[in-house]
Amino acid sequence: MIRAFALLLGLAIAGCASQAADRLTQRPKTQALPRVVSINPCVDAVLMQVASPGQIAAISHYSQDPHATSIPLDQARRFAATSGTAEEVVARAPDIVIAGAHVAPATIAALQRMNIKLIQIGVPESIAESRGQIRTIAAAVRQPRRGEALVARIDVAVRAASAQPGSAPAALIWQGGGLVPGEGTLASELLRRTGFRNMSADYGLKRWDVLPLEHLVVRPPEVLLSVGAEDRSDRMLGHPVLAGLKQTIAVRRYPERLLHCGGPTIIDAVGHLATIRRAL
Repeated sequence: MIRAFALLLGLAIAGCASQAADRLTQRPKTQALPRVVSINPCVDAVLMQVASPGQIAAISHYSQDPHATSIPLDQARRFAATSGTAEEVVARAPDIVIAGAHVAPATIAALQRMNIKLIQIGVPESIAESRGQIRTIAAAVRQPRRGEALVARIDVAVRAASAQPGSAPAALIWQGGGLVPGEGTLASELLRRTGFRNMSADYGLKRWDVLPLEHLVVRPPEVLLSVGAEDRSDRMLGHPVLAGLKQTIAVRRYPERLLHCGGPTIIDAVGHLATIRRAL
């Protein structure tokens, strides 16, 4: 049965590959700008800023999910989307596929057979690393000037969100289940840039670590940023223990879409943090 499934998958990919090859051969030779498929929502956000719409053959299906997107839904729905399978990606006949750090082996093999370039972009751990990723993506789609323009907008936003010298309130970004971004993460740098001190190290936490609720209660930060979706109630903010903490510390919402991506998401993230910091 496994061999039969493998044969069917191979035939499906072969069929998609044949159609994709036909599209590639039919494409005008004068077309200079490459077509790209993104299978990563963070990459989608960068592509929206640096690529021409006609270059984007497809984006990640996550970008069309209200709870996972890093771009406006109305913008995401203008484009085709894939779930990242080999058949779907090859069928879009891209010149380039841009993905996250982890890609299914079947997809990699299919792209290699079709001689389609694969670029993998990991989760950035700093603003500097995000700048480099933007430039990599912009160069891949042959739009370097747009990449530099996006980098410049990010730098302007970070400077505008910077706090005046002085005391830095101890803050903690805390997800459901207690997951906390520690030192060495992009989130930690954004806290520092906007005038906070990431308190994760006080608990002995690593880059991404878990802080149990009871430890948080015994030694709370001055500002707790509870991660949750923007369009639904945050279950953790309604926890009775956190309700009690609200009497002594500042508890604020931190949209989940701002936590994991770099690129243009940084602009929204530093703006959100600066608003919280200035209101304390």
